[in-house]
Amino acid sequence: MKSIALDGPDGRLRARRWDVVVLGSALPGLVAAVRIGMAGARVLVVAEDAAARTPPLLLEPFYAAGARPDGVLQTCLTALGVPPIERRGLERQETAYQVVDREVRVDVGSPARTQEEWVAWGLAKPELARDALRGLESAAQAEAETLLETPVVRRAVRRGAAPRAGAAGSGRHLRGLPASLSRPEPALARLLDAQVRALSNLASALPSPEARARLLGAPLEGAVRFAPGRGVRALLRRRLEQVHGEIRTAPGAFELVEIEGHPGLVMRRARDAWLGRALVLNAPPGRLAEFLAGAGGEVDAFLRVAPPPRRRAAVQLRVVPEVLPEAMADRVLLLDEGDDPVRLTLHASERGVRYHDLTASMAVDDGADLAAAHDRIEAAVRRLLPFSEQRLARVAEAPRPVWDDELALADPAGAGGGWPTEVEIRTPLKPPVFALPREELAGLGPEGDLLLGWQAGDTIAAALPRPALG
Repeated sequence: MKSIALDGPDGRLRARRWDVVVLGSALPGLVAAVRIGMAGARVLVVAEDAAARTPPLLLEPFYAAGARPDGVLQTCLTALGVPPIERRGLERQETAYQVVDREVRVDVGSPARTQEEWVAWGLAKPELARDALRGLESAAQAEAETLLETPVVRRAVRRGAAPRAGAAGSGRHLRGLPASLSRPEPALARLLDAQVRALSNLASALPSPEARARLLGAPLEGAVRFAPGRGVRALLRRRLEQVHGEIRTAPGAFELVEIEGHPGLVMRRARDAWLGRALVLNAPPGRLAEFLAGAGGEVDAFLRVAPPPRRRAAVQLRVVPEVLPEAMADRVLLLDEGDDPVRLTLHASERGVRYHDLTASMAVDDGADLAAAHDRIEAAVRRLLPFSEQRLARVAEAPRPVWDDELALADPAGAGGGWPTEVEIRTPLKPPVFALPREELAGLGPEGDLLLGWQAGDTIAAALPRPALG
């Protein structure tokens, strides 16, 4: 990281100072920013313009298990100080989502309902379905308890005595997939594999058995439907801006620098320096390296990694309620687009009851033609809604940010990476610079983001150099 002075040959930089600057607006950084703010620090989150312009619904998680009050989502929201009044309007739903394939439409939700569906669609015999779902439910609950008790960030503050992440499991159930699902029939295997691909945030790697058990077992809790404008990201953003800090958009090119021992970024054209006692990199390092190099800035060695190979293309549609199938769930996985399912979410519209908002996304290669991907996604939705002609319209698309990409998909570094693990967030730089390796917990989906941000925020707050800036 380049060390510079406020006074330079082109004049003096205008310095703005916070305790912590978080570079990037992805979910882990929002969580970390709130936790750091709860420790009394002033926090700035810096977003790229393209990320800031993305419609918020397109960035919300497709599914996050939240029906259990002691589950990961509700526990995290409580730890982040989100009061009950902010969570009003949360509605518990028995069905987590539907999986729609060529010949089947399977409801996934409570164990009893899911068992009925597996048997009715010929995916499993009654006894196997019962045993497999009981095993999944138990394994998912054991994994949730382990996630909430075990450090996922190295040198994180430990919340009570807990087994290490690699331990065999809780006292009630061995971790990982139940033996009854070791070799499922092809039709059931296709259904389960599609769910894992849709629920994880990995590019192409297979989640560990522990992560797969959590991904497949969590939906047996059902789901939570959020009130309009109160999704997970929306709740955290509101909490951050109302109580703990602010979000600003980076105006074009910048460099990462250190000024008088304080890391941050400098916008040369605007002559501004945004500095903190610590800097948190909350963006794909490979993408950030490409951006910094393109702007003529210095790129540290730890950032020189391959950029995420995949990302999710996403569109927002508006539809009149009459064209929606009566039995359609709020979340649907469409499997008619090859290996990558289309994830569709129905949102209660803030525009009233005349319309519903639909968001739909699909994993694509990072260099794929986004316009073509958006067309494929819309076509898949229209096949699901055959009477939508003139009554369904595309209203927004998610752009591809250069460096601040919530929808990027990456794999853990090295063979065997990912949960169970403790991730390192400290970088080799001398000024306090941290990085949030989202890909290391991507096999857990949004729960990995929440836990990474939570524990990273605690670790960073505890490591802040003293005294505070004046």
